[in-house]
Amino acid sequence: MSGIDAPEILTAYDAVRSDKDATNWLLLSYAGAVGDKLSLSGTGSGGLAELATQLDDSQAQYGYVRVEYANDTESKRVKFALVIWIGEGTKVMRKARVSIESGNVKRVLSHHSITVDARDRSDLDEKDIVARLRKAGGADYNGGRG
Repeated sequence: MSGIDAPEILTAYDAVRSDKDATNWLLLSYAGAVGDKLSLSGTGSGGLAELATQLDDSQAQYGYVRVEYANDTESKRVKFALVIWIGEGTKVMRKARVSIESGNVKRVLSHHSITVDARDRSDLDEKDIVARLRKAGGADYNGGRG
């Protein structure tokens, strides 16, 4: 897969992971209707909700998002999620190739607690994502209350 390790993608990835940068998501899109070249199509600091507004219903895209949540009144956790978006209007051959090509994306955007396979924006509900991150994180000091 070409383009996945482009400097601008790696820089955006480092920014999302950094505690010192406000950037908390990035979005990768295919550069053309055919081929496997990915390019950075956006970054932002508005979290999962903002990322969801940038998804294209006619494309397959890959998002990487930093999610912060409180476990209890004493602690805050930071986890990362990889979003594999396949919009409703994505062409059949592109959909088929995502299962293969997503492996390369996971290799480069490697530090994530969960992968979210999203076909609809409702799959990106922040409460549901936080609940999944809590389960993936092991200790749940919130008594299972999500």
